[in-house]
Amino acid sequence: MEKLLDVGFIVKSFPVIAAQLPVTLAIAIGSMALGLLIGLLTALIKIYKIPVLKQISACYVSFVRGTPLLVQIYLVFYGIPKLIYFCQTEYGWLQGLDVNVIAPEFYALLSFSVNLGAYLSETIRSAIESVDRGQFEAAKAIGMSPASMMMKIILPQAWVVAIPNLGNVLISTIKDTSLVFIIGVIDVMGQAKILGSRGLAFFEVYIAVSLIYWIVCILIEALLVRVEKRARRYEGSAAS
Repeated sequence: MEKLLDVGFIVKSFPVIAAQLPVTLAIAIGSMALGLLIGLLTALIKIYKIPVLKQISACYVSFVRGTPLLVQIYLVFYGIPKLIYFCQTEYGWLQGLDVNVIAPEFYALLSFSVNLGAYLSETIRSAIESVDRGQFEAAKAIGMSPASMMMKIILPQAWVVAIPNLGNVLISTIKDTSLVFIIGVIDVMGQAKILGSRGLAFFEVYIAVSLIYWIVCILIEALLVRVEKRARRYEGSAAS
């Protein structure tokens, strides 16, 4: 009689799948860091209404938010090699670069960074605009440069406001990395699919991978709560 659930297979597959967790976390955290940089630049372009760049950034955000992440991964995966080949053949640029040796993790990191940059730009912009305008005026009154004002006065306060949304984005990104197997990246989801196809036990491996994602997200949530409490404690100390 066929068993409904092979618990032993779940137990055996769990550490094998979890071994690919560093790949998942590297893509998620790396793209989050690059996405924050892209998002910050995009947000500042919108806030300061820089001509031309403002229109370009608005188009970029609209495109990313209006297309599926899966499509964006494919665009990067197939588009970057074509662009490199075009530059090599038409202009003689990048001649030493062989697109065949570029790891699929690079495409995954780039596509996620571009995607996150658009979404984080709105989070960062709203956080910056939530800072009391009096802070801007006070910084200008004492002769601070715009860059110094932003780094020393505005961004530290905006960071506290943005932490919950940034945490939600990070958790969503960790789960969204399950898509990278479509371009050949062996992350936890990719490893689960490989094990499932070998043992014809897809139900069991998906239970195992769901538990891994769940545990990771619980740990990330706990860490973010501590970070937010610490940030708000320093905020309270500064205010007093």
